[in-house]
Amino acid sequence: MATATTEPVRLPPGPRLPKFIQTAAFLVSNHAMFASLSRRYCSDVVRVNLPHNSHAVVITDPDLAKDLFNTSTDLIERPAYGAGSIGEAFGPGSTFSLAGNQHLQRRKLLAPPFHGKRMRSYDRIVEEETMREIATWPEGREFETLEPMLRITVGTILRAVFGAEGPALDELRNTVPAMVTLGSLLVVCPPIVRRDLGPWSPWGRYVQKRRRFDAIIGSLIAEARADPAIEERKDVLALLLQARYEDGEPISDQHIADELLTLLGSGHETTASSLAWALERLSRHPQLLSRLTEEADAGGSELRQATIWEVQRTRPVLDGTTRRTKTRIRLGDWVLPEGTNIIISIKLAHDSEESFPDAASFNPDRYVGTQKPVAWIPFGGGVNRCVGAAFANLETDVVLRILLREFRFAPTDAPGERARWRGVATVPSRGARAVVHRRTDKVARDVDFAAVADRGRA
Repeated sequence: MATATTEPVRLPPGPRLPKFIQTAAFLVSNHAMFASLSRRYCSDVVRVNLPHNSHAVVITDPDLAKDLFNTSTDLIERPAYGAGSIGEAFGPGSTFSLAGNQHLQRRKLLAPPFHGKRMRSYDRIVEEETMREIATWPEGREFETLEPMLRITVGTILRAVFGAEGPALDELRNTVPAMVTLGSLLVVCPPIVRRDLGPWSPWGRYVQKRRRFDAIIGSLIAEARADPAIEERKDVLALLLQARYEDGEPISDQHIADELLTLLGSGHETTASSLAWALERLSRHPQLLSRLTEEADAGGSELRQATIWEVQRTRPVLDGTTRRTKTRIRLGDWVLPEGTNIIISIKLAHDSEESFPDAASFNPDRYVGTQKPVAWIPFGGGVNRCVGAAFANLETDVVLRILLREFRFAPTDAPGERARWRGVATVPSRGARAVVHRRTDKVARDVDFAAVADRGRA
């Protein structure tokens, strides 16, 4: 792992082109630019100069990435609030905005709802939201599956995390996703764009939406506090209201609002994008799709889990993550000064032939009967690893199981969809188009789709 050092600074190679030229190249090719630089300089660590990442280095080697994830937070940390961090879209009370002991204490309070038996209680919510959505899916004609996946995941998180129902659920379901996308896009823009110039300015619109969100959360907090059965509730909002730091202090209401927005913003779009990529991949691998259907009918799950892992490897919805040095460190052959931004390319780490032989192929069987390699890092790692990773996996598994049970997906020989970044996650450029037919050969079940849909709305 990286270590503190007093050695002279020794930076990796990189282009000396002006920032605006490097920025233009990155906007056009994204992480392909990093791969090109890595090949050009024959190095797994290269230097770049990008907005919010001046004096930055890019890591494409999975072993170095794992080293960084395991490095002490005394030496490196996630970029602070106000430095182009995604936390600016969620607020200063977001996990993405916290560092050091504050971050570790918050993670301790957030972890319990997303592990063990408590998390399994969310299965029913996922199934209800899925059945609610697929009740109106068209048969025999192509349609985009990304938006339906977004509706499933936003509904699931609003019910499981916020405890929202009725009018509050409907308003949040309709308004928050667009607000999160707008905010996450604006935080990567120059600071001058993030000025509140009224409702006609982009940041002004975001601030207006955020005020309405806070008002709704304030009412949900008041309702939860007044609920005599709050100790029996399973939603994360209720659990956060009861949580206490080691000194006995509760989380402030504003920080709870920031954290709930973080869980929604970082959780629903990433999971929905992975589901959309799964359908995009499976439509182009009909033999695998048949095997998955047979497995689901038999009650199995091993191949489905392997498929989820392979989707997340080959189509990571988060291309990379960033750390910043707090002091001078040695990382591999290089010595990086304090204040260096380190971009860890998840996408390129997943393309490693040493860790994933024939890495360009989509092959879930590489995981069957074995463990994932340490190079598999779609959720990051270390103290900053996504706290909702287990929840995202459960949700993805339940949705895919239901879709395999209810539909047959028509295979396609169309080229794979290109990746498109939309603020939070990287999604299929054409919306993960698919053609489905309801299955008539499944085990007979008495399902009233309209009733299921109504229960999901209730």
